[in-house]
Amino acid sequence: MSAEASVGSHAADSAQSALSQPACHNADEHRNQGLLGSKYVKLNVGGSLHYTTVQTLSKEDSLLRSICNGGTEVTIDSEGWVVLDRCGRHFGLVLNFLRDGSVPLPEGHRELDEVMKEAQYYRVQGLVQHCLSAMQKQKDVFESVCRIPMLTSAKEEQKMIATCRKPVVKLQNNRGNNKYSYTSNSDDNLLKNIELFDKLVLRFNGRVLFVKDVLGDEICCWSFYGEGRKIAEVCCTSIVYATEKKQTKVEFPEARIFEETLNILIYENSRASGPGGLNLLDSRGSGASLGAGQSEDEGAVGGDRRVRRIHVRRHIMHDERGHGQQTVYKD
Repeated sequence: MSAEASVGSHAADSAQSALSQPACHNADEHRNQGLLGSKYVKLNVGGSLHYTTVQTLSKEDSLLRSICNGGTEVTIDSEGWVVLDRCGRHFGLVLNFLRDGSVPLPEGHRELDEVMKEAQYYRVQGLVQHCLSAMQKQKDVFESVCRIPMLTSAKEEQKMIATCRKPVVKLQNNRGNNKYSYTSNSDDNLLKNIELFDKLVLRFNGRVLFVKDVLGDEICCWSFYGEGRKIAEVCCTSIVYATEKKQTKVEFPEARIFEETLNILIYENSRASGPGGLNLLDSRGSGASLGAGQSEDEGAVGGDRRVRRIHVRRHIMHDERGHGQQTVYKD
């Protein structure tokens, strides 16, 4: 009885071993033979399920073709799904490109870059070239567009000016920051300043960073920065004392603004080549023409470096001038 029991136990162990070995052998066959002899393929890409044909996957000399012909090992689960350890968000786009030879690409730069990464991973060269062409078109479009940053805080302004490698021109425009009425020409001059800002943006696009500030205290003021510091300032507003009331006056010193914009180009390459533009700017004489009614103040900043502050008009004391006398200008 004991011998028969031993023989029976040995036979049972042999049968169990025989059942387990073919399973491992079949898994190895799936892993090594790929999808040879199959017509349809079920793909599980990071949980995203796709059903396609071997013919579609084999259209280009890619990783997917290598999977189909057994050149690349794959894992097939118990339900026959080919498991690919990859994000499946854009895999449908890859399949559609293999089916049609062309596919609409995302407009967003980030999503387009993700599609590019997937195409490179699966080695679908046609889709890679398609993505590169789309990226180049986006680059051309972005380079031809003038984008003007809007400042939201003083901290953001300081960081932007300190890190920018280009000269910076800032227009501070806050018409609502006024407790007096405007003179008759002030609104037109304010619009002219804004129009000049837009024209300068178009003319010097790519060479100078133009920013707008609509939260500041000044009604209309131009500031010019180079090498992370303020070089010049043109204030276009003043308080006019009329016969019975004060008024705010906005000027439009077009020539002076354009001159300071050209001066700031000296600092165009100074961040990369050193402070070579400083000497040229500081050596300019103080006898430059300021135009009628203009004045120029210089305050020392950082040793010998100075900021040119140009006030188009000073405060006019109407009540202090006598009959037949000229207008008196006071700080």
